[in-house]
Amino acid sequence: MKRVLLLILLLSSLQAWGGEREAIWPRKKMPDAQPGQIAAMTDESRAPGFKPDKHRFPYLEWFEAPAAEVDNDVCMILISGGGYNSTCDVGLIDLWHKELTAIGIQCVNFVYRTPRPEGLPIYQTAWEDGQRAVRMVRSEAAKRGFDPEKIGVISMSAGSHLALLLAANSQTPAYQPIDKLDTVPCHINWGILNAPAYVTTDGEAGTKATREGYGPDVALSSVFKFDEKTCPLSLHHGGRDPYSPNGSTLIYRQLRRMGIPAELHLYPNKKHGAFGLERGIEFMRQMGFLGELEPEVPLMDRYSSDADRAIYFKEDLWPEGKMPCAQEHQCTPYLEWHIPAELKTDAIQIIYSGGSYEGNDPDGFEVAPARRYLNAKGMAVVTMKYRTPRPEGLAKHTTAWQDLQRAIRIVRSEAAERGLNPERIGIMGSSAGGHLTLMGVTSSRHRSYLPIDDIDRLPCNVQWGIGIYPAYALTDGAEWHNAGGGNDDSAVLVPEFSFDPDTAPMLFIHGDSDPWAAMNSVKTWEKMRAMGIQSELHTLALRQHCFQFQASPGTGSYTWLERIGDYLNETIGLK
Repeated sequence: MKRVLLLILLLSSLQAWGGEREAIWPRKKMPDAQPGQIAAMTDESRAPGFKPDKHRFPYLEWFEAPAAEVDNDVCMILISGGGYNSTCDVGLIDLWHKELTAIGIQCVNFVYRTPRPEGLPIYQTAWEDGQRAVRMVRSEAAKRGFDPEKIGVISMSAGSHLALLLAANSQTPAYQPIDKLDTVPCHINWGILNAPAYVTTDGEAGTKATREGYGPDVALSSVFKFDEKTCPLSLHHGGRDPYSPNGSTLIYRQLRRMGIPAELHLYPNKKHGAFGLERGIEFMRQMGFLGELEPEVPLMDRYSSDADRAIYFKEDLWPEGKMPCAQEHQCTPYLEWHIPAELKTDAIQIIYSGGSYEGNDPDGFEVAPARRYLNAKGMAVVTMKYRTPRPEGLAKHTTAWQDLQRAIRIVRSEAAERGLNPERIGIMGSSAGGHLTLMGVTSSRHRSYLPIDDIDRLPCNVQWGIGIYPAYALTDGAEWHNAGGGNDDSAVLVPEFSFDPDTAPMLFIHGDSDPWAAMNSVKTWEKMRAMGIQSELHTLALRQHCFQFQASPGTGSYTWLERIGDYLNETIGLK
């Protein structure tokens, strides 16, 4: 009975895929052939009656062409993981093929030799197969109707290690040429890499990262050359993956050093797996691989109404004559309550803008759309106007930090009377406001002013933070934009962040091309992970500071508020 069920499952899988198979190597020409290796997905290799000798050659399995009305002139090579011991991601290959074909992408499944070869690096025969496979795909572009310079890969785990070899090492031959096909270039044009394994030196021999990707002697494996044909990548990794997500942050940093557009998507509390296919599609769209972008739309036009706000109330932060470090040239700080008619959560989001600590606007594009978005989802929002311009004779953020600590305490003191939870408070800021958010998240035990009343007896810690392109977080950009892009190891987190025991998890969203560099967010994420704090991070290829001001539909800069909604759903259950 079990054999019959397995055969039915196998036949239904083959019928669902219906792929056209094409051997990569001519007979007797395959380099480093080993009798113990096969090329078969695990649904096939584990089926009753499987005959290894009939599955020695790696192959391409071409799926159906996309419908003519959505065809994007693009091909994606799908690469399974399996530790270089198998190709096991049958479900992912099926998912990718269906989702990508539907948006106009020609898909081809690449099945390479496994298990690991004897007497060679664990990746060697797969890399040989991979370079040959890319050449074959490129050579068939005209026949199959796609652009030979629009070839991407999507991959998982060991398959992402292989994909990185294809992305970064195309100018290094993996094998000696055997025929005319080997004159065809084997570079790829972009990649979506899920959970790349074995990329740090503490796991490059084919193990989990033995030191979780940390340490002054842990680096990217020297296997990866990052040559002149290295392509843009979108990197996706779970925060608790034993094949360390620090591998993805190190890859991202190297791409930035080379000026290659990239995205990094890090998911808190997720283990080994593939996450955020939608983000990968947005990356391809932003990069222009899926055709011309639609015209950009101003964010304020999309979120122009306060119709979901039922209660509005404004109050000063400080009693008259009690404001610490008062300076005449600064504005008067205040906070505003925005409460929807139907509360769907008892949590509270505090939001404020950036402005280089020279100005800030609680009604501008960095605040009002998020306020309206969260009010529509049934969440109370408090907006804050903090003191600017920069104080004289003090650090640029001092008076704003005082205002933030006071605002959190006021919100905590008034939450219960408004039907809200004083222990479910988050803060969110952009640019200089992102720096201020980091102050609030990491340094709540560090007093910014002496108490003036009973409100100041309350703690000013928060339960989460949201940093939108935080500025001034690294030493190479402590006063202005990041001179070195934050990419060098010499650029470290600024000393004002205490990272005390009350440090809260965060969501970071940052433009990859922002001169107030994305590494502000990435290095803070790395620090938090080292402390055992799981945070989420998304960088956006080609996007600058204020990426959301106006954006093209279908890109990450257009859907960024949904990342906040997703994060708050995971964090506080906001639907």
